[in-house]
Amino acid sequence: MTWHRIASALTLLVTLGVVAAGTPATAHTTEPASTVVDALDRTSHRLRTVEPGGDTRDLRPLDRMIGDARVVGLGEATHSSHEFFTLKHRVLRHLVEKRGFRTFALEAPWSTGLRLNAYVLRGEGDPRRIMREEFQRDYLWWNNTEYLALVEWMRAYNQRHPDDPVRFMGDDFAWAGPELYDEVTAYVARTHPGLLARFTALYRGLRPTTAAGAYIEQYLNSPYAERKERAERTGEALELLRRQGPGADPEAYDWVVRQATAIDQTARGYAFDFGDAEQLRAAMRFRDSVMADNVAWWAEHTGDKVLLSAHNAHVSYVPVDPAHYPKVQGEFLRDRLGDAYVSIGFTFARGSFNATGPEDQVRRFALGPAGPRSNERTLDRVRHRDYVVDLRTVPGPARKWLREARPTRSIGTAYPEPEHDVALARSHDVLIHLHRVEAAHLRDRKPAPGPVDR
Repeated sequence: MTWHRIASALTLLVTLGVVAAGTPATAHTTEPASTVVDALDRTSHRLRTVEPGGDTRDLRPLDRMIGDARVVGLGEATHSSHEFFTLKHRVLRHLVEKRGFRTFALEAPWSTGLRLNAYVLRGEGDPRRIMREEFQRDYLWWNNTEYLALVEWMRAYNQRHPDDPVRFMGDDFAWAGPELYDEVTAYVARTHPGLLARFTALYRGLRPTTAAGAYIEQYLNSPYAERKERAERTGEALELLRRQGPGADPEAYDWVVRQATAIDQTARGYAFDFGDAEQLRAAMRFRDSVMADNVAWWAEHTGDKVLLSAHNAHVSYVPVDPAHYPKVQGEFLRDRLGDAYVSIGFTFARGSFNATGPEDQVRRFALGPAGPRSNERTLDRVRHRDYVVDLRTVPGPARKWLREARPTRSIGTAYPEPEHDVALARSHDVLIHLHRVEAAHLRDRKPAPGPVDR
């Protein structure tokens, strides 16, 4: 398997990068588009702005749609558009201040989330440096000024509310920072010193000594047999730790088991033969199951309500490409949490975004109006420029239309890629539609101009 194919496999595994054309569209309803638009006109709610700050009364309808959910998945139709990130910031502020949410979860590694959480809670470190060091390679899209503003708002909130803080978590696994290994071995040295040599041997060669991006590439470039053997060792370490029991400090024990679990997730996430179609399919399923497990664990152990940020295709209930993504995070969370999980998807009619072009260079792409058969073309005829609508309660004609699959923009880290046939009401509970988006503001790099599709 060549390095290019390995790199492509990792992009698929770590971020959203759909590998084939979407599922065939279902037969479309003959309901006139004007009837669907009229129904959406009556049930949609205008958004005053997509920028954070100011009055949020226009988000009150979203409160009713969320109800008593403890985890809310908030998607994005591209991985790098300004309005998706700023509206997430705005929704987070509203849910924290009005609905008691206390955690922002991002499609980023567990250890990355802990570093940002230390800053948010206690002011440890410089968020600019943390983002620069952690958001590398396939996570570079999160190193943007929009998320920096969100993190800094969280820190400012905690300075005002030290007894009721907000938290930051990462639910992904492609990188496990050295501090995780240090925590586990320090715990073992303190509580079970006779096992320290064994843990040191099991983790030998795994603790990162390079930057995150380089570590990911080196790990993935290792032979399959070596990656599989590493997962066997991390699994043995985790099981050995579990067998020791909680001892005199159950809280410390639970936390160190969680850190060892994160280490094992990373190793197991790479322990697939990405050159084998079935193994690659299993890897995709594993990733979404892990992300769901991590979010559910966090919500249970902190007691926090969680706003989960990821691509539409991860917070959804239905995979856009079931041949390669057999089950996605939103479906795992619904299975685990029931109605306590709510999925919110995004669509957009036109605009720009950052993505990696065919030559592996980060570029800024721009798209004109969506095609005539698309979901977005009809959605953009609704009287509001930007709006939110509950897909579960729209009137009959619109409900039927929304449950049928149509071409829909679902853009991951790479472009161009084909549109995918998505049935919005089967995929999400709530939809936010934006008339126009612009490319996010990446830190530490300037995207090259890409082609403009008018």
